[in-house]
Amino acid sequence: MRNDLSIYSTHALHWWDGSQRFLRLMHNLVPARLSLFDSLIGTWHGRTVLDLGCGGGFMAEALAHRGANVIGVDPVEAALDSARAHAAAAGLAIDYRLGCGEAIPLGDRSVDCIVCVDVLEHVEDLDTVLDEIARVLQPGGFFLFDTINRTMLARFVIVLLGESFLGLLPRGTHDPAKFVKAAELRDKLGARGLSVGPFVGIGPCGINRRLDVTFGRLPSIQIIYAGHARKPSAMEEAGSQEPERI
Repeated sequence: MRNDLSIYSTHALHWWDGSQRFLRLMHNLVPARLSLFDSLIGTWHGRTVLDLGCGGGFMAEALAHRGANVIGVDPVEAALDSARAHAAAAGLAIDYRLGCGEAIPLGDRSVDCIVCVDVLEHVEDLDTVLDEIARVLQPGGFFLFDTINRTMLARFVIVLLGESFLGLLPRGTHDPAKFVKAAELRDKLGARGLSVGPFVGIGPCGINRRLDVTFGRLPSIQIIYAGHARKPSAMEEAGSQEPERI
């Protein structure tokens, strides 16, 4: 079975205890992601941020520690239970909600920023998810993301090497047919009126004391790529609707 999302429920109790190698790998990706996203946002303090596909809360907690007002949405209740328990123990007020990208449980134009990492390559209907992202994002807001490129190299590294040979991820975690070509995602975001910035590569850059992979920016986007898109501000939207002057 490919794109087996049951692993997130099966291992939810271990999200934060460090016992599962693939969850440690996911946690190790947070600094690399934030290094890029911090440079785009500047300050998170006071922003309302949706962590879409938040799982057990690795990224949500990192954003909350930066002063953001975080809403975490995920379709796996067991993962949300772990996220809520860990946030409570850490004294963090994060609003965790059950939901999916195809039907985000938030109102129109309700968040300043959406962070969506390790998600787009798993969803059932990418177009509907992007429609929902454009709907809930406030004018002038940012969509920050990473995903896996649909290339032969990504298939080899993520599925064959990462899942089958090295066991860095449980077998069946990914369906390479669901990987998202960078050009396709750029076109889809643009079609929804979002201004898309440059994509950057993310990948292995070292090994830590537990012999787990650590991550950083790479010059190639052939495997994992990250990027951002911005929704036009209210003034920009109004300007685009003005009739052409002759």
